[in-house]
Amino acid sequence: MKTKLILATAALLTLSATAYAQDTVIIQQTDPVTTESTVVVPGEVRTYVLEQQVPSAAYEGDVLIGRVMPDTVEIHSVDGHSDYGYTVVNEQRVIVDPQTRTVIQVLE
Repeated sequence: MKTKLILATAALLTLSATAYAQDTVIIQQTDPVTTESTVVVPGEVRTYVLEQQVPSAAYEGDVLIGRVMPDTVEIHSVDGHSDYGYTVVNEQRVIVDPQTRTVIQVLE
């Protein structure tokens, strides 16, 4: 009789564990940096940024569209275009949104 009770209890626990496993939800978080949107930067902004001589700031990580530059990276203004800023990071020139410090375009 005890054997049947033990087997019944073991079976019940096994079923309970299976029921709990069915409630497990796995969520994959997407990287917001890789969701690129197309921003058309005026040619004169691009030309201005390419002509400026500013020191390169060191940045640990990849410089990608959508990445927010930390406060330690100096953002320079673009004359006549207050919607755009720029910086040079890891020897790469980037155009940023000066309000959010988000990389809009990486210049090649």
